[in-house]
Amino acid sequence: MKNIIDRIDHIVLTVTDIELTTQWYEKALDFEREFFTGPEGQPRYSLRFGQLKINLQDKNTETPTKAKVPTIGSGDFCLISAIPLDDFIAHLQKHAITIDVGPVPRRGALGPIRSVYLRDPDNNLVEVAEYV
Repeated sequence: MKNIIDRIDHIVLTVTDIELTTQWYEKALDFEREFFTGPEGQPRYSLRFGQLKINLQDKNTETPTKAKVPTIGSGDFCLISAIPLDDFIAHLQKHAITIDVGPVPRRGALGPIRSVYLRDPDNNLVEVAEYV
């Protein structure tokens, strides 16, 4: 049977402070902020990068499609760097962003990767990797 799903389009993080989180992802990962209107006209916020995005919500975000138990700090995801990982590490150092773990060898969806792990303001685990 062939795959029936093509790719991930976006994920959602529940955060304490949307603005603080947005600033961290802009600085650490060079993401671009986006404001959009939700399905019922409510304000929504996201972080765009490449062809993907992370939607942000806080405990007060109203939307008809929300996780049953949205939990702050439970995110754990891996991003593939568009630049060599050593250049990404230099970027983090330039902006005084702490690496939690790494660089370390890991296994990604397509094979061996080399990764660093960061913590965003809510302690979500953000892995940034390159294929080796």
